[in-house]
Amino acid sequence: MAKEIQTKIHTSKFEVHYGAKQALFDITLDIPERRVTAFIGPSGCGKSTFLRSINRMNDLIDGVRIEGRVIIDGIDVYDKSVNVSTLRRRIGMVFQKSIPFPKSIYENITYGLTLNERVSKSTLDGIVESSLQRSALWNEVKDRLHHSALGLSGGQQQRLCIARAIAINPEILLMDEPCSALDPISTAKVEELIDELKDTYTIVLVTHNMQQAARVSDHTGFFLMGRLMEFDRTRQIFTSPAVKETEDYITGRFG
Repeated sequence: MAKEIQTKIHTSKFEVHYGAKQALFDITLDIPERRVTAFIGPSGCGKSTFLRSINRMNDLIDGVRIEGRVIIDGIDVYDKSVNVSTLRRRIGMVFQKSIPFPKSIYENITYGLTLNERVSKSTLDGIVESSLQRSALWNEVKDRLHHSALGLSGGQQQRLCIARAIAINPEILLMDEPCSALDPISTAKVEELIDELKDTYTIVLVTHNMQQAARVSDHTGFFLMGRLMEFDRTRQIFTSPAVKETEDYITGRFG
């Protein structure tokens, strides 16, 4: 018997303005828990803006104005009572370009854990090993944990950034074009990792690579000019889209 799908993130009439420019229009959707949700669309269509709205990264941009709601587990993340630092501990993020800290591999993993509290060495050792195991990197780096993370290959650095994101034990993992700078072998490793991690995390992925969205996601949304044109199960989006603009995009007629 199939397990009932629960909603993890709900947005209602969500809009983002950068000064006089409106970047997102009336985004209403439900993102399911412990599934991979991908957002596709041409450059500048709003998909990364939407992703960064989930953990309030857009707060850092001058002149931004938010309307509507983003609700995670029943709580509006834009409510004045929400502690943004606490929110971001629940939501890990992996960026387009892997950016390890200029520290050791070990320190990269433990950095977020030791910012606000004292954690024993044995606990940190366990979290480092667990995070690197889960990011499929442990066997490659276990003998050089105290070497600089900058000595890793690009694909290894991206998996290290994923390990760093999951070390704080988030519930949601946001990924903004995580494979765009990687070679095909490294991309395949990250995609395998995404498939394994969805059993534990709600994963929201922005990608320009439609084949990647088709391979790894359970649900897909298509953005165009700041609007969510269509959102459905990935198989449905790629085989029988309901909106002409979606069909035109995935068949290469534009974008």
